[in-house]
Amino acid sequence: MNDERSDRFDGSDRPDRSNASERPTPARSTIAADASPSGLTRRRLLASGVAVGTLATAGCLGTRDVEVPEPVVTDDSIDEDWRLVEASDSVAFEESYGPLTVSALERTVVYEYVDIAEAVADALDADGSPVTFFAARIDIRPAIDSLPGGIGRDRLMNEVRSAAEAAFRDQLREAGVTDIERVDDGEATVAGGHTASTATFVAAFGLDWEVPLPDGSTAVADGVAEMTARLAVWHDGTDVLISGGAHPTEPLSDTIERALDVPIGAETVVDELIDDTQALATEPETFEEAVEALIPSVE
Repeated sequence: MNDERSDRFDGSDRPDRSNASERPTPARSTIAADASPSGLTRRRLLASGVAVGTLATAGCLGTRDVEVPEPVVTDDSIDEDWRLVEASDSVAFEESYGPLTVSALERTVVYEYVDIAEAVADALDADGSPVTFFAARIDIRPAIDSLPGGIGRDRLMNEVRSAAEAAFRDQLREAGVTDIERVDDGEATVAGGHTASTATFVAAFGLDWEVPLPDGSTAVADGVAEMTARLAVWHDGTDVLISGGAHPTEPLSDTIERALDVPIGAETVVDELIDDTQALATEPETFEEAVEALIPSVE
C-alpha cells in the first residue's frame, strides 16, 4: 500500500507559480470545534448545477436510520501528528418526490498538523495552520434501490466529484488558502481496495504574521506561501467518501524570510525564530508524506 500510494499520490510534478499575477488577500484561519465554518454540504456539495432528483440516486445500498457515522481515518499518524479542530454534520437537502422524501446527510471532520499549528501560535501569536486535512462521509437516504428514475451511479458519481471539488475549494478557503487552481487528476487505490478519483491543486496561503524582533518589537511578515493540495472522492459501496489535504511547498521559515523587510536583516530574525521554533523550518516533503498517508486511509 505504501509503495502504491507514493506512486499515485506523487505531487512532485507541480507548475511554478512564483510569477503568479494575482496576490491573495492575507488570511488567518480560526477554527473552533463548536463553530462550523459553514459545513461541507452547506456550501456547494449539492449545489453545482446538479438536479436534486439526479443526486438522490447516489445513495446507500442499504438504508441507515441513525446519524451519519464520522469518517474514520485509519492511519496511526492521525493520533500522533494531527488534532481534530472541527466536526460537523448537516442536512444537505430534503425533498419530496411523490411518496418519497429524499435526504442527503453529511458528516465532516477537519484536522490541523499539531507541530505547525503550535509553532505558529507560540512564535507568531497567530491561529490556524497552513497544513490541514479533512474527511467527509455523505449518506443519501433512502436506499438507491428504492428510488425512482434509474439514473446510473457512474453519471451520478461524476456529478458528485465535481460538487466535492467545489466543497473542497471552500474548505481550503476557510483555512486561509486562496488562488486555488486544479492542475492534474487521476485515480488511486484507497482503503478497502476501492478506486478513488483524485485531483491535485496549486494554491497560496496569505501570511499576515507578526514576527518578534531581537529588540522586543515586532515586524509584519506580509507575504505568500505557495501551497499544494490533494483531493480524493470514492464510493465505498455504502456512502460517498471524500478526503483531502493541503500543505506549503517550502519551509515556512523561507516564506517568512522573504516576507520580512527589517533593517537588521530578515535572515537574522528568522534564524533566531527557528532556534526557538524548529517546526517552522520543516521541509515540505514531511508535510506531503503526512497528508498523503491520510488521504487513502479514510473509511
